[in-house]
Amino acid sequence: MITTPHIPLRNVLRQPAWRSATAQAHALQPPARCRQACFRRYHPGVVGADQAARPTRTYSRLRSAVKFGAFGLLFASLGFVAAATPLVPGLLDVTRHRSDEDSLRTFVPEDDEAREVDDFINSHPLAAEMRQNPDMTESRPHMRLPETLRRHNLTGGTLLGPGRITVPPVCWTEKGGKSFVSISHLGTDMCGHPGIVHGGLLATMLDEGLARCCFGALPHNVGVTARLDINYKKPVQAGTYVVMRARTVRVEGRKAWVEGHLETLAMNGEEPVLLAQAAALFVSPRFSMVMAKLNATS
Repeated sequence: MITTPHIPLRNVLRQPAWRSATAQAHALQPPARCRQACFRRYHPGVVGADQAARPTRTYSRLRSAVKFGAFGLLFASLGFVAAATPLVPGLLDVTRHRSDEDSLRTFVPEDDEAREVDDFINSHPLAAEMRQNPDMTESRPHMRLPETLRRHNLTGGTLLGPGRITVPPVCWTEKGGKSFVSISHLGTDMCGHPGIVHGGLLATMLDEGLARCCFGALPHNVGVTARLDINYKKPVQAGTYVVMRARTVRVEGRKAWVEGHLETLAMNGEEPVLLAQAAALFVSPRFSMVMAKLNATS
């Protein structure tokens, strides 16, 4: 007789009678995580749904970063343009080239005193004499400076106006930097002693005039003052016309020696009165090419 081995009841998997076969099959299956892990272990080329979604999320973040960066760049550019717009006329004014003829047309007298002084200078016999000389070029050098720079210039801005240097001096320069002549009117507000023009103003006028005389003889038409010697001869009365004359006496490479003087503007055949004499040495710096590009009056 065949006997069945004894199996303890506690080792028998008891299932409720009311469970279906499908439910029992699901109950015996391992959890989903275990199934996925086992499946990936034996099928490494297959990617799960959670991993497949990661590239999409990364691409979405990258696209958002690019979008916000583009908007930031756009608004920053608009802000820069809005801030720079008021500066555009000034920049265009600085870069615009002005000729000697332009400098003569730029100045327009704004009051009766300036018109009277300007008419007197332009109608004086000395001005007519200079204009008849083909070697002399007429200009108002300070008017070649852009307005944005001229207002900060000493003789072309700060010292120019009613009661000071009444109108921009009219100048004549000989070709090659050989000689120089200018006519100026000094007002009543430039005094040291009462009624006497300050000697510092005369020194400034001599320094600028002697320099302009020799610019044409120096490399790149630029020079800086190395030495300036002045001898004052007569007090200069405020409210008078002054003539400056200069000539280049020697040029050696980057150096130029110039002599000149200030005198009164002779009226009706009178002899001019010597007011001050000066001698100066000017040197063209090694970086004169850069200075020539930056200096509108070169």
